[in-house]
Amino acid sequence: MVRRTKEEAMETRFSILDAAEQCFHEKGISSTTLSDVAKAAGVTRGAIYWHFQDKSDLLDALLERMITPLDPLGETTRSADEPDPLGRMQELISQIFQRVEKDPSNRRVHEILFLRCEQSQQNNELYRRLQTMYETHLEHCSLALLNAVSKGQLPKTLDIPSASLTLSGFISGIIYHWLMTPNQLSLAARADALACACIDMLRLSPALLTTQEIPAQ
Repeated sequence: MVRRTKEEAMETRFSILDAAEQCFHEKGISSTTLSDVAKAAGVTRGAIYWHFQDKSDLLDALLERMITPLDPLGETTRSADEPDPLGRMQELISQIFQRVEKDPSNRRVHEILFLRCEQSQQNNELYRRLQTMYETHLEHCSLALLNAVSKGQLPKTLDIPSASLTLSGFISGIIYHWLMTPNQLSLAARADALACACIDMLRLSPALLTTQEIPAQ
């Protein structure tokens, strides 16, 4: 009976997340109320508050659900035990691009994030959480790049802050522009080539180098 109750609670949580994803995508975050989400999920507002604090908490959960499948691959890029972190990074970038086009839920969440996340007074907490997410992403990029440098796969004079920002901006920029013009090309079909171009930029661009070598890890 307890197991069934836990299963029902998880089913309700998933239903709420699915409903929030649809509502945020259709109406935008600012224009969506928790009552809208409750109606779409077929639950009460109380059921939503049982699982989530507010709309920011809902978006956090949607982002986590989107990111979690790629977490193991992301961790390998930062692992000292991984002999080919740059190869894993290229694989990760390719997977990110492929999933945007192939996974409808993934695409909707990216469209919410890039195209339907209006800045407003009521969204201040949401933007603080997104800022924290981006800071974490840049930190992970830096750790992955340092790992590749330590394995001799990237130049010892790589400017890590600039390279991290370039890597993050490349990925976000490609996704944003594809979402704006999805009929121009297949992002999934070009994913490997685009990922390779990003890695080549990190490896070969003299503009991303400094005059000082990174200390050995």
